[in-house]
Amino acid sequence: MFHGVVPPLCTPLTEDGEVDTRSLERLTAFQLDAGVHGLFVGGSTGETAQLTDGDRDIALRTVIATAAGQVPVLAGAIDTGTRRVLEHARRARALGAAAVVVTAPFYVNVGAAEVRAHYELLHAAVDLPLVAYDIPSNVGYKLPPDLVTDLARRGVIVAIKDSSGDLAGFQRVLDGAAAGGLDCLTGSETLADLAMARGADGIVPGLGNVDPHGYVRLYEAARAGDFTTALAEQRRLTALFAIVDIADRSRVGRISAALGAFKAALVARGVIAHPRTQSPLLPLTEEETRAVADRLTAAGLGRIG
Repeated sequence: MFHGVVPPLCTPLTEDGEVDTRSLERLTAFQLDAGVHGLFVGGSTGETAQLTDGDRDIALRTVIATAAGQVPVLAGAIDTGTRRVLEHARRARALGAAAVVVTAPFYVNVGAAEVRAHYELLHAAVDLPLVAYDIPSNVGYKLPPDLVTDLARRGVIVAIKDSSGDLAGFQRVLDGAAAGGLDCLTGSETLADLAMARGADGIVPGLGNVDPHGYVRLYEAARAGDFTTALAEQRRLTALFAIVDIADRSRVGRISAALGAFKAALVARGVIAHPRTQSPLLPLTEEETRAVADRLTAAGLGRIG
């Protein structure tokens, strides 16, 4: 199940901060119409660190029900420690998730032995495939390629989502993937074609919320060996990804800037109803929102339906 385009879904919110299930249903249907190969609920793009446990469950339940078995739904089980992650993973399994996606523990300053134990304990306790999620910019720890390869070889993890930005490290993981039976997914919006050319199995792009059709075209071209077409699509998507740099960074941080841009774009495309992000994240201003709409037009993207 760990191949193709697997967008990490945004979590649409109502104006008062509750999960907007109707918008989430439309977002899920939009992705399915584009031909994505899976859906990831409860990742960084889904604001999982800002959601309550109840909101996480509502979002996962909504996507699983809407997908109705058409594609596998992966659930983020992301938290500071193993017992907390285990609780999330067990709820995800009860709700029907096909796999759980797990980072290294964060807030505490972990080392390799502790991260190894974290994944081993979860593997032993959760009857679902375990996907390692390497995102050091958010959790403060980079999964060592040798550790990833060893966990895969011993069947502890079955796949990795690499959002490290470390291409050399990702290549080491790719080189060791065959021996361990590990599926490798890139989280890069802007180097997806390069990752595919180097052997990645799929793409988990936050920008895929806004333009899933573009990433499916890129993936299909790369799988067919047509890297000229894949590169052309990548260049268009890279230009579109510049929406994450529109927000005034003296006002908001990088997460608000990126997720605010994605949600503003989804509102402009008629997919979700409101651009709200969960507190303490802030949405874009009206001027910034207009700039996002201009980038959508330049990328050839209009309202759906």
